[in-house]
Amino acid sequence: MCGITGWIDYKKDLRNEEKNILRMTTSLKHRGPDEENTWLSPHAAFGHQRLIVIDPDGGKQPMQEVHNGETYTLVYNGELYNTDELRNALSQLGWRFKGHSDTEVLLKSYIEWKEACVERFNGIFAFAIWSEKKKQLFLARDRLGVKPLFYTEMEEGLLFGSEIKALLAHSQITPTLDQEGLSEIFALGPSRTPGNGVFQGIHELRAAHVGIFDENGLKTKRYWNVKSEPHVDNTSQTVSMIKSLFLDAVERQLVSDVPLGTFLSGGIDSSAITAVATRYLQKEGKPNLHTFSIDYEENDKYFKTSDFQPNHDQPFIEKMVSSLNTDHHRFVIDQNTLVDLLKTAVYYRDLPGMADVDASLLWLCQESKKHVTVALSGECADEIFGGYPWFKQTDDLNRNAFPWIRSSELRHNLLRENIKNTLDLEGYMKKRYHETIKETPVLEGETDIEKARREMFYLNMHWFMPTLLDRKDRMSMGAGFEARVPFSDHRLVEYVWNIPFEMKQLGGREKGIFREALTGYVPDEILFRKKSPYPKTHHPAYTKAVVDWMNEIIKDKDSRLFEVLDRTEVKKMVEQDVNELKTPWFGQLMAGPQLLAHLAQIDHWLKTYDIKLKI
Repeated sequence: MCGITGWIDYKKDLRNEEKNILRMTTSLKHRGPDEENTWLSPHAAFGHQRLIVIDPDGGKQPMQEVHNGETYTLVYNGELYNTDELRNALSQLGWRFKGHSDTEVLLKSYIEWKEACVERFNGIFAFAIWSEKKKQLFLARDRLGVKPLFYTEMEEGLLFGSEIKALLAHSQITPTLDQEGLSEIFALGPSRTPGNGVFQGIHELRAAHVGIFDENGLKTKRYWNVKSEPHVDNTSQTVSMIKSLFLDAVERQLVSDVPLGTFLSGGIDSSAITAVATRYLQKEGKPNLHTFSIDYEENDKYFKTSDFQPNHDQPFIEKMVSSLNTDHHRFVIDQNTLVDLLKTAVYYRDLPGMADVDASLLWLCQESKKHVTVALSGECADEIFGGYPWFKQTDDLNRNAFPWIRSSELRHNLLRENIKNTLDLEGYMKKRYHETIKETPVLEGETDIEKARREMFYLNMHWFMPTLLDRKDRMSMGAGFEARVPFSDHRLVEYVWNIPFEMKQLGGREKGIFREALTGYVPDEILFRKKSPYPKTHHPAYTKAVVDWMNEIIKDKDSRLFEVLDRTEVKKMVEQDVNELKTPWFGQLMAGPQLLAHLAQIDHWLKTYDIKLKI
């Protein structure tokens, strides 16, 4: 994995802009600490920070290829999991290869098949290719948006980068929030509208989109979407197909020239990945798999059961480790470290995030990096198989709004009085909701409830899942660490999309059809364990630290938070028992101390990024 950035300008000679491009490139050093390179030409300049995973010598970037008198230059962040098939296809067409990197395969795929190359790729990617003769830039992003790619158009050109900070590092870009950006933060945060970069003028190339930039500007188009059609396979055929697709996805993602492991939470998703990976590595005669888990200091003492977190993870993790004989590493984070990393997590995300959920993941990646460079993780399973409560609760399906944003009233009430008339938070949220609902591929003949569920799955694919994928990319890359997500394999997503919900809920269990497919791979205690989300801390020391931080912000007369929020209202909230703040700001669990930490992150972000507000 890597960090990429670039600048196209049709009026300037970019060979004189080395300082700007170097500043943009260096801002992404955490994404690729192993190697840094830049490339400058009259109208295009690229920067690349490399995390070496495959072919250390043959995968150097920016990579260039001359073909039929045309020079093509590539910067690429990602991993292709069908590299061998692509290389074989290209070899039959007469192409020859210098190394075994997927970078070389991707570049030659583009030269051979042009923009249609993306339809052949199985992987996670964001890349840019400059064609010197055409004076044209091609941009592309993977189908589910696992790898990020931001851009901003300028008077005579365009900037792009893996993270927003690369664009902000350019001398001509000022971090500014207008009414739309403020609405993104306070109506939708920590999620974002697909394609929205929050800062004024900054956008994200949407998942499954390509873009072509030339002297006429940028044109983007979608190259992939799920297709709604009748599911014709019976239950046993469906189970067999899911198993086949899942095993293939995991095994493809075990290719690496550096040490590799899996994150293991004791839930069905990470346990399934770990079980398949263990069997595959044993079959290949490779060393035991490294597995990694996180817990919080004294969480066994303070853990509280709830409908969303019915039990503690540790006994289930131990069961999996014992069953598979993995080399397991259990990391226990203390509260001080967790609080300290709340600010660091904002830097790596360039935006306020999911509080301790971000901070703890960052730390898990930092600790795992001491043992391996790559780990497979279980994100996306709940979104595609229907693992969340809102897939089956009638009031959620009929709610006419995002089920994971139930805090619109709270968000509105915290605004300053003069801002309430400027920002219509609930209206903005519902507008974005309906935009996505209208995009949902319909299937003729479905009942109202089936149609509502299909819309819910589409919402999850384009809102909730990208929020978690964004978090995983930014926190893992913040540690110079590669996280792979087998459940985002587009073939699996396409197939599962049309499975009827009742079949997905086989046996009356969430993700029941997937559990059935994994029978024999994981112990029954795991196979039939009730879903439990990513763990959070329950320690009173964390709550106290977050309250203390918020009190410092309240006392600070120069606090940036209160340019938007009402100081008195926030103070009232902090002065009550934080654990009584039951309404989650976002998702199922982001309430109480997590809510306060998120608000504190917003203040830190506004201040450290020196953001200009246009209200």
